[in-house]
Amino acid sequence: MQQRQEARDALDDFPTPMWATRALCVWLEAQGHFLEDLTAREPCANRGYMVEPLKEFFAAVTASDVHDYGVGYAVEDYLFGPLPDVTGWTVMNPPFRLAQQFIERALETSGSGVAVFVRSAFLESEARYDELFSKNPPTAILQFSERVVIHKGVMRKKGEKYWDPEADNGEGKEKGKWRSASSATAYCWLIWETFGPLDERGTEFHWIPPCAKELEQPNDYEVRGHNEH
Repeated sequence: MQQRQEARDALDDFPTPMWATRALCVWLEAQGHFLEDLTAREPCANRGYMVEPLKEFFAAVTASDVHDYGVGYAVEDYLFGPLPDVTGWTVMNPPFRLAQQFIERALETSGSGVAVFVRSAFLESEARYDELFSKNPPTAILQFSERVVIHKGVMRKKGEKYWDPEADNGEGKEKGKWRSASSATAYCWLIWETFGPLDERGTEFHWIPPCAKELEQPNDYEVRGHNEH
């Protein structure tokens, strides 16, 4: 159930619900981070579903993506070329198969911290443990206690009814049936506070309590940009 298979050259187009980003920012502020005085970078900006809530908390947000989704962000390859200027925080939902590389680059260019939205299964990997977690563990893991609904190429509210033309209706007829937006995948935020000695850092585990209804706003699910693939 914890799978999301994509071709290796496919765009990882899975936009993050805005309330999930607000949940991160609310938690950071509760820990004493003065986000309104800091800058943030979102290098996997997609259609801006993470960028817009970040703007509600940070003094300024720089956004880019390797693909042009039609919302006006810079088209840049974050992993190649010269290192970007240092920002306060890097906050992102990177492509799963490249997430480690995105994290490593973000750690080099973030003066305050790095926050990465990933499938909870990202924590399971001998290679990532050897290459990343054992050498530079996150300072916090924030596990969502309610499922975050993420669908490919589209933003849907939990429970929203939609037509799936590829679904087997179980009646031996043409494919297609109505579904209710849900997810079988668990997600969490991984946070690295990049100030302070590395050898003094530990990893704390926290739950994000159910908060979607509290943090959702009326325009969160409006269509943004375009889908070309």
